[in-house]
This record gives sequence, structure tokens and C-alpha cells, in this order.
Amino acid sequence: MRERGEIWLANLNPGRGTEPGKTRPVLIVQSQALLDIEHPSTLVVPLTTRLIEDTAPLRLRVAAGGDLLKDSDLLLDQVRAIDNQRLVKGPLQRCPPALLVQVDQALRDVFDLN
Repeated sequence: MRERGEIWLANLNPGRGTEPGKTRPVLIVQSQALLDIEHPSTLVVPLTTRLIEDTAPLRLRVAAGGDLLKDSDLLLDQVRAIDNQRLVKGPLQRCPPALLVQVDQALRDVFDLN
């Protein structure tokens, strides 16, 4: 079972335009209630190892750890719903609670929910 705040490997192919493609880590941001009822799709934020400094709220840094081998940036402006079959391996790592608080705020900023 998946949990909110876990990082999984997902097959995002094919990517279109500015969408991140290929198989890459994603952070699960969907509510735990939907995950618990095994909803057929999952809301995720893709990660990239192409790091850019000082780009919050569009990007937040995730430190390497567990099976996440490199420091990565969360692409918070690229949130997407994917079919659960795209989640191919995980969890690679669990995000610390303090980072999830930052992710929640960044998503509110990106979606203009403040």
C-alpha cells in the first residue's frame, strides 16, 4: 500500500512538451484517504536531478537517502495524476514531515489556494 509522502519510481513515458517523461522518482501527494481506498490513480510530484537553486515554491530540494541516490528537486509546478500501474517500484524513501509541510505550502501557492 502506498502512503502520502513516499517517493516511488514511476514510468512517466511518454512525456509531451514540457512534461517530465521517462522513469523517474515521484512524490505521492494524494490524500491518504484516497490511497487507503485504493483509488485507481495517484496525484504525484515528479523529481529531477537537474538542481536549480532558490526556485521555491516551484521547486523544493529532497536530500538523497534510502534508495533515492541523488539530491533531487521536486517539480511542484508539474503535479499530475497517474494511473497506479505507472508506479513501478517503491517506496524509495519517505519525506521528512518538515519537508511535507513545505510541499503543502508550495502546492497552495502554485494552485493559488491561500
